[in-house]
Order: sequence, then structure tokens, then C-alpha cells
Amino acid sequence: MDETKKELVDINVGDVVTGTVVKLEEKHVLVDIGYKTEGIIPISELSSLHIEQPSDVVQEGDELTLKVTKVEDDEIVLSKKGVDAEHAWQDLEEKYKNNEIFETEVKEIVKGGLVVDVGLRGFIPASLVETHYVDDFTDYLNKSITVKVVELDREQNRVILSHRAVVEEEEGVKKQELLQSLEEGQVLEGTVQRITNFGVFVDIGGVDGLVHISQLAHEHVDKATDVVSEGDTIKVEVLSVDKDNERISLSRKKTLPGPWSDIQEKIQVGDTVEGTVKRLVNFGAFVEVLPGVEGLVHISQIANRHIGTPQEVLEVGQKVNVKVLDINTEEERMSLSIKELEQEQEAEDYKQYEKDEEQTGFQLGDFIGDKLNKYK
Repeated sequence: MDETKKELVDINVGDVVTGTVVKLEEKHVLVDIGYKTEGIIPISELSSLHIEQPSDVVQEGDELTLKVTKVEDDEIVLSKKGVDAEHAWQDLEEKYKNNEIFETEVKEIVKGGLVVDVGLRGFIPASLVETHYVDDFTDYLNKSITVKVVELDREQNRVILSHRAVVEEEEGVKKQELLQSLEEGQVLEGTVQRITNFGVFVDIGGVDGLVHISQLAHEHVDKATDVVSEGDTIKVEVLSVDKDNERISLSRKKTLPGPWSDIQEKIQVGDTVEGTVKRLVNFGAFVEVLPGVEGLVHISQIANRHIGTPQEVLEVGQKVNVKVLDINTEEERMSLSIKELEQEQEAEDYKQYEKDEEQTGFQLGDFIGDKLNKYK
């Protein structure tokens, strides 16, 4: 009775049937579909991907949904690939429409990218694998990877996927979260990404901020490369955040001990130190006495005589000795004097002159006394 039923089954090309795998051969699979003869699935119709043997895809006893591709002299040729592809196209179109992220497995590494299994043959071009350049894709083989569909074309049987788009989307979310969390005054660690003439771009966790060249150090910096290198990990303080334009201003200088730190241990009131004239203004001259530490020599303290302008006596870049009159660490101010040193020097010179005069007087008296004694 069962045999009679099998003979009565009507099979036509295009039909979708269900069958059970009964035997695996080298180049095909035999399937019981309830017909008088077993159906054949050629190895080429098992998968849209390249496979070496049928067992890569199916095993005996597997229940399969198949499409009839040929009926001839009781030979039924079937395709698993065709049914899988139809389901895959519908699934991919839905994913594409919803901009969905999903996982797939890398099956092959080919010239120009990766081949993945999405129910049919999907391709990830090399440029869409990562946000950075990848030289060798070996580590991706047989690994799961998250992707988005970026192009579908049924007529051309074209499925283009992107892992890079997933990474960029994730980075975008992290970037927005970070931007919202940033506040002025925060101190963070970052990595120097790029160096320009005007400063340094630092990655602080998915978003870059700018450290202007003036904020790299307390002392004057001519070139950013004199202070940092690409890849350096540095501490920075957030100066400002423009969330709308995604611009972040940072400072390295503010995280470093200032030149005025422990200044009292380096210079004391009353000390005489050498400095360099940095700026001349109407009311005096600013002299740098330590890197990043400037003091003011008021115009009244420049010379031991009346002068109209500081330029009459000093010029920028000139080395001068100054006396420390006062130090205000809180306001980072220092009062200096050249005049007091001149006065002290004059007083010293005068003392030396008097001493020399006394010695000369005694010597002259002694000499005259000796002469007078001859005439006595």
C-alpha cells in the first residue's frame, strides 16, 4: 500500500518538498521524499558557499525542505540551496529595511575581502571590515562577526555586508554618551592621535579633543613634538565642551605642577638671581628668573637714576641680575629690583674706596714721617 502511495505522488519542477537524508555520497546526497525513487541533491545544490563534501552541510536523518529542479525518467533532482536562498533573501531584505545588526560566520578569505554565510553567499569588502586598515584577514576565518546589510541586488545575486558600519555605529553611541558626560575641570587620560602645527588631538575614550599648543606646557612650546609624540598616554583637563559641534578643548598644562609650585624653596626674598628680560612695558620690565616664572622690575627699580622708559636701559633678551623684593605665591607675582643691586654695589664700592683711602693715607704719613726723621 505504501509503495502504491509513493507511485501516485505527483512531482513537478518547481515544487517544494520535504525529505529525509538517507545517504551521503561523495558528490551528492540521497533523500527520501515519499516518491518511488529517492531524490538526489548534487553537492553544488547543498549550499551557496563552496563546500568540500556533503557532510559539511548535512547528516543522515536530517529533515530538509527542498525544491524540485528536474524530473526525468524517475530521476528527481533537488536543491537545498534554492530554498535556503529564497528564505535568506526575504530575511536579508527585512534586515536591510530595519537597519538590523546581526551575526554571521566568515567562511572564506578571498582577494578583496571576506565571504560569509547568510543563507547564501555574502561578501564583506576589505574596506568594510574594520575602521582601520587590516593587512591579514587570517584570524577572521570561521569566526562570527557582526554585520549590517549595505547593498542587496537579487538580479545580480549581490549581497554586500559591512562590519565597519557596526563599529562606527557603536563608536557613535559611545561618543555621544561620552560627550554628554564630559564636564569642565574633569581630568582624564588620553592617547595622542595626531600632532599639528597648532596643537595635539587626543583620544579620550572614543572622541578626540584638542590640546592647543599653548596648553601643552607651562613654558613656551615652539613645536608640539618637542613635548609629546603620537601614541603617548597623557593626562588632560577638560577646558570646554561644545556638544552641538562635538568640539572639546583640553589642557595638559593644567595637570602638570606649575612653575610656581614650591617657589619658596627655590627663591627667597632678598636673593640675587640672574634672569632674562622677556617684556618691556611702560611701567617696567618682566624678567624670567626660572622657566615659566616672571617677576616685575618696576620702572622705579630699574636704575639708580630717573629714566623715562625701560627701553633706555633694557632690551628684550638681555641677561640681568635682580634682587627679589617680594614673592606672592597665590597671585604668582614677584617684585624685583635692579636699582637695589646697583645701590648695594655703589655702597660696596664706596666702602672699598674709603678703605683704600685710609690705607693710602697711612702709607703717605709713614712715608712723610720717614723723610722728616732724616732732617731731625
